Amino acid sequence: MLFNSAEYLLFLPIVLGVYWSLSKQLRAQNAWVLLASYVFYGWWDWRFLALLFGTTLNDYLCAIGMTRFEHRSQRRALLTASIVVNLGVLGFFKYYNFFVTSFIDAFARLGVELHSPTLKVILPIGISFYTFQALTYTISVYRGTVKPTRDPITFFAYVAFFPQLVAGPIERAGHLLPQFQKPRVVSAAGFADGLRQMTWGFFCKLVVADNCAVVVNGLFDQPVPLAGSVVLVASLCFAFQIYADFSGYSHIALGTARLLGFELMQNFATPYFAQSVPEFWRRWHISLSTWFRDYVYIPLGGSRVGKGHQALNLMATFMLSGLWHGANWTFVVWGFLHGAYSVPRVLIGEPLARFAQSANALVRIPTVLFRVALTFTLVLVAWIFFRARDVRTAFGMIVQLLSPSLLTSPVAALRGFGVLSSLGYAAFGIAVLLILEFLQRDKPHALAFDDQSPLLRRWPAYTAVAAFVLLLRYTGGSLDFIYFQF
Repeated sequence: MLFNSAEYLLFLPIVLGVYWSLSKQLRAQNAWVLLASYVFYGWWDWRFLALLFGTTLNDYLCAIGMTRFEHRSQRRALLTASIVVNLGVLGFFKYYNFFVTSFIDAFARLGVELHSPTLKVILPIGISFYTFQALTYTISVYRGTVKPTRDPITFFAYVAFFPQLVAGPIERAGHLLPQFQKPRVVSAAGFADGLRQMTWGFFCKLVVADNCAVVVNGLFDQPVPLAGSVVLVASLCFAFQIYADFSGYSHIALGTARLLGFELMQNFATPYFAQSVPEFWRRWHISLSTWFRDYVYIPLGGSRVGKGHQALNLMATFMLSGLWHGANWTFVVWGFLHGAYSVPRVLIGEPLARFAQSANALVRIPTVLFRVALTFTLVLVAWIFFRARDVRTAFGMIVQLLSPSLLTSPVAALRGFGVLSSLGYAAFGIAVLLILEFLQRDKPHALAFDDQSPLLRRWPAYTAVAAFVLLLRYTGGSLDFIYFQF
């Protein structure tokens, strides 16, 4: 079920109505959330409910089993079982054909022809997200930082919690699970802010991301080479499409959770205002970047080792992060680029940051602007690999960006591709997004005004954003959220 669908507009009020009527019955509330979550997920394809149920049951039993053994080796065996089952299922559905095809292509280059045993494997929606969320539970139980729950309804609801089931944020067991174990209170202020955050999420998705998608799909999928200026337009639109699409989903998820009395972790914090690539990753998809930090980077040695070893740890973490996003070499290259961007900070620090801190205001402001522009440019180049059909196409687009065709006017080409009107809506939406997020950069979302803020500032902003959603939204068929495919 999509947040931006008519079904969800009917589904959510029903869920809320029954949920609130059970306000004094915690176990019944959790059971209702679990049922609603399975309906939400099964709306896409009910067959994969068995997969979700099976992996969740495995983690539930493994965690309980850890409490029955005192020897570390026995507990480690159960943790290994949890990890193997979760990553084995994820690996089969997401990477089987990728690795088989890559293996066959490698032999083909050596002149050896192999027959392809590939399968028509459908990728279950959200499997990367709920797999990682479940693993935080068993790993935390093994480490002793979370006590295993013997209430299956509570645990199953934690794994399948519908607001963030299919695209995050990837919650930690220590943060979300306790919220299922105690009564929740939905305050009037929390409810109102949840609605505001959902409104902002719908603006990001329907006005910015979906209008950008028309431009991006119309340009990136062209079989002929594009002029550098057109590549630049396509790349900028994709940068804001993926940001507005994914942050929009996160805002709707967080807002929906607040209507139920839950607090989910913030997943985005104005990443395009970051002054370095490491800072970008502290602001972008925070739940995933911290997951890889805690469960991959730090176990590899993190920053406790020498600089060379630390740089290798960083590269490995980013390349695994790239592979997490999809079974394509374009994602691996994308991860490699972000690792390469981050390694110099490990080896030489950030001289520009030190300079900006020590300089006076006249020098500091241009330095900060330069750092933001440089960071965005580096991220933009990496996004080309993320979106392109294959690595060769991505390199070809970058070559065009470096050619004289970058200085040509893109208007004629854009008119020929039929994307000018959508580009106009998208550009307006991007401008509104950047202005509001800059003004509200210290807040969890752009419509999170303080109660002390003047009414003449708050209500015009609420009204304008809601009007933009109604008037400027993409009116074609419902578009999936980009991160559903991951």
